[in-house]
Amino acid sequence: MTVRPRILLVDDEVAIQRTLGPLLRSRGYDVDIVGSGAEALRRAIEFPPHLVVLDLGLPDLEGTEVCRRLREGSAVPIVVLSARGAEADKVNALDLGADDYVTKPFGPDELLARIRVALRRTMTDEGQETGRFTAGDLLIDYDRRRVLVGEAEVRLTPKEFELLSLLARNHDRVLTHRTILKAIWGANAVEQTEHLWTLVAQLRRKIEPDPARPRYLLSEPWVGYRFVTGDAGPPG
Repeated sequence: MTVRPRILLVDDEVAIQRTLGPLLRSRGYDVDIVGSGAEALRRAIEFPPHLVVLDLGLPDLEGTEVCRRLREGSAVPIVVLSARGAEADKVNALDLGADDYVTKPFGPDELLARIRVALRRTMTDEGQETGRFTAGDLLIDYDRRRVLVGEAEVRLTPKEFELLSLLARNHDRVLTHRTILKAIWGANAVEQTEHLWTLVAQLRRKIEPDPARPRYLLSEPWVGYRFVTGDAGPPG
């Protein structure tokens, strides 16, 4: 039997509830709607969702605090939906564990696409059990530390392989510059974004069909990077 993904929509705007609830249900999702952070945390425990759509401006708790508490006990995908468009707000939410960030006003098709890719990342186990990961013509063999583009093996430096592995294991999720820098170079390097820019450029030249128009490693300007496996995100 096919599982109907359950989405927890956390937003106190009645207009958003009345618009998104029917839209998501029409696409085959079960939807639970709440208007406060405290209720969201309670529902997430009682009826664990497959995905959370979370507003930041809630009447009781900051959405970022809800995100942090959810992430403490769950890997559920969290898509932030907020009128706050400042890069600092995006980076803060993503650093606290959100998987994606959509700014209001938004297009329904864009939000639905972001939801699909976030659900795909957690409701399938693509390549993780065998130690391999594939996306398009790209194959990553984690066990042998080999990367192939089509039939050709690509020689990566240890740091390039580490970066690619990190992004691929978190595919279709935005990772902030700070998150990546800390994972690759350690906590003392979180402000040294020029290292990351250089490494991404090197990696794109080796794995992308057209490095100037990336297919896999997409930029979220001033925020971070996203490894895309299917539905395209913003231009890289």
